[in-house]
Amino acid sequence: MPTATIFLVVLFIGKFISCSEGAPRAFFVFGDSLVDNGNNNYLLTSARADSPPYGIDYPTHRPTGRFSNGFNIPDLISQELGAEATLPYLNPELNGDKLLVGANFASAGIGILNDTGIQFANIIRISTQLQNFEQYQTRVSALIGEEQTERLVNGALVLITLGGNDYVNNYFFTPISARRLQYNLQDFSVYIISEYRKILMRLYDLGARRVLVTGSGPLGCVPSSLASRSVNGECAEEPQKASAIFNPLLVQMIQGLNQELGSNIFVAANAMEMQNDFIKDPQAFGFVTSKIACCGQGPYNGIGICTSSSNLCPNRDLYAFWDPFHPSERANKIIVQTLFTGSDKYMTPMNLSTIMAIDSL
Repeated sequence: MPTATIFLVVLFIGKFISCSEGAPRAFFVFGDSLVDNGNNNYLLTSARADSPPYGIDYPTHRPTGRFSNGFNIPDLISQELGAEATLPYLNPELNGDKLLVGANFASAGIGILNDTGIQFANIIRISTQLQNFEQYQTRVSALIGEEQTERLVNGALVLITLGGNDYVNNYFFTPISARRLQYNLQDFSVYIISEYRKILMRLYDLGARRVLVTGSGPLGCVPSSLASRSVNGECAEEPQKASAIFNPLLVQMIQGLNQELGSNIFVAANAMEMQNDFIKDPQAFGFVTSKIACCGQGPYNGIGICTSSSNLCPNRDLYAFWDPFHPSERANKIIVQTLFTGSDKYMTPMNLSTIMAIDSL
């Protein structure tokens, strides 16, 4: 090995050791548009947030690929950890010591199932996201060695967000879908939970040891559902029922996994309960509405997607929903605060602050 190469390897190992002793842990993100921070910008797909007014409240005031007016959930978790935001895995700037921060592998439109989101064509399905995670580890091993890479991954926090699209962009996508013909709602939910379990075990096999798993939000209450399925502004019954089935099944599955593994590897976040709080009483959280999206058109601004020609609210902080499907930055801040400090009503078996305290011992 040339002397210059040896020097670079030693430099990276030294940097990693110093970071692991004092700097924030690495952070890895998997999932869909709730957590994608720009991977789909590099793909030929309609599932992109790369044009205004997306990003209007981001520090650059420009679209970044996040399905938000500003920061999304992974950004806000990174801020709580005192870390810089992870870069999208497809971002060419993700190299060198940036790799040691972690990576965001998420891709808008995907689900637990491979047939979810087929209308978006070229998206990074979860199986490919996990393959990219393997590739990431190979790249980091070339910098700091296999042993230090294993330490980095084992000590990292992992966030995975899946499930909503399996209902919205699969089961409910058309009035008569292939999955509807195959399963009733209860059986479909049991099926996707069993598939989710396989994904989580694969993450474990790849070295993940602290995994935050978020459930589905209240699918019947998003502006899109209100516009297409609601009669008088009440949450749409069938999608809401799906969320009410999915979240308890997810918690039950994670409790079983942890018991099987003999450790609290996986932490379940009940996103439905978190969002129900500000959906049922938006004024208590400083919102003027939880029914109307800030950006959109039609009833509740819930038709189609958010574009430069859509209605746009002047103050995004007053709206629980940014667009027909996604929470506003301010709503995301409430969600992340609950991830860190929420009771067992929201977090099973513990919240992130407790995890951080345990892991610091």
